[in-house]
Amino acid sequence: MAELTIRDHAELEAREETALAFCAFRARESTRRRDLTAEGRQFDYRTAFQRDRDRIVHSRAFRRLKHKTQVYVPHTGDHPRTRLTHTLEVAQIGRTIARALGLNEDLVEAISLAHDIGHTPFGHSGERCLVRILAGKAQDCPLPAELLPEVGTFKHNYQSVRVVDLLEQRYDRPGLNLTDQVREGILKHTAQKPGIVFPLPDPEGLRLGLPCHLEGQVVALADEIAQQTHDLEDGLHAEAVTLESIEGVPAAQAVLLHLGEGYREARRSRRAAMLQRGLIHLFVTDAIQTTARRVNELLAARGIGDHAGWRAVADELPPALVAFSPHVNDLFAELKAFIYRHIINHQDVNRQDFRAHLVIGGLFRAFFSNPLTLPTYALLRFHELTGRRYLRDLPIPQMPEEVRQHYHTEPRFVRLIADHLAGMSDRYALDDFEALYHPGGRV
Repeated sequence: MAELTIRDHAELEAREETALAFCAFRARESTRRRDLTAEGRQFDYRTAFQRDRDRIVHSRAFRRLKHKTQVYVPHTGDHPRTRLTHTLEVAQIGRTIARALGLNEDLVEAISLAHDIGHTPFGHSGERCLVRILAGKAQDCPLPAELLPEVGTFKHNYQSVRVVDLLEQRYDRPGLNLTDQVREGILKHTAQKPGIVFPLPDPEGLRLGLPCHLEGQVVALADEIAQQTHDLEDGLHAEAVTLESIEGVPAAQAVLLHLGEGYREARRSRRAAMLQRGLIHLFVTDAIQTTARRVNELLAARGIGDHAGWRAVADELPPALVAFSPHVNDLFAELKAFIYRHIINHQDVNRQDFRAHLVIGGLFRAFFSNPLTLPTYALLRFHELTGRRYLRDLPIPQMPEEVRQHYHTEPRFVRLIADHLAGMSDRYALDDFEALYHPGGRV
């Protein structure tokens, strides 16, 4: 007689042993900065990566992604991608690739959901603005030169790790206490550049300077696929490009060869959807086939025969083992160049870019020059970080000297402002700027 049994984490881990490919990362192999036993779990029916996924989805930073720009400002219409919808699309593409290759879908999904969790408002425009400010290159909000070497730069992948390690406050200690494997994948979803100076709260477990596991590499490529194909669709909807111009791109030409007569006979909106689906299919299929071939070539060259053998060479993996074939990589590069030329460099997007620099720069200048304009939680955090008296408790005559001596000379204060700005949604930043700079705005 059939009987329904509860699958606890031990059984789920056992199932991974038989279901996953030899090159997949097992949940039982995961490591974490802090032990979970202190959290008082009575039941354990999730693997480590499932738990990470759930912690990310329930975080405040994840929810704020719905109000952050991808390319087009989301509140100007119902259909442009937001940072959240982009994140969900990365997770979907990543899981498809992972399942086809027998990799750990839970690990891929957790990394995907958190990969942009530290992104600024206004997309990459907001990121570029913070980079300039923290480098001392923004004339409208100059920082003291002596602070610059200690402040560090801004990169959204590093900031995403900072969010999950420090800034989220849902447990007894700061951060979400995610597994090292998810943290590593978040950091490495975009290319690592040597010499980055950034205040990571806990570099341990990130394997800095080493190639990421295959699941992390899957997310990196899924991010690229989702970003380019969906930016293309948003640009078409915004009339920055025409369908006819897209059809002339070599990658689109390759797709049209397979779509045949059915494409030519379809109505215009249907053709646009068919073409976008075809592009995603082209890139995902090629990535799966090319990755499988490259892994098998590595197996043969290194004499690897099982999971233990694979783990033994994990630190020596190529940094982009998950990749396109040379031909499709060329097609993808040409598509990316087309998008940058006609969509990213379009007037509408660049007007958003100008506004982002105006708003982010203006807010940074206000917060740095007068810390009392910061929200209470930020000032309390500075008090906790440094032991300085909570600024609002000081007598008013003492405040200017306190700010001059202990705020404008403190790199942690600059980083606190960067954390606050990076966490803002587009609308929150616009409203705060309006309240500070326009007398008739919201107060």
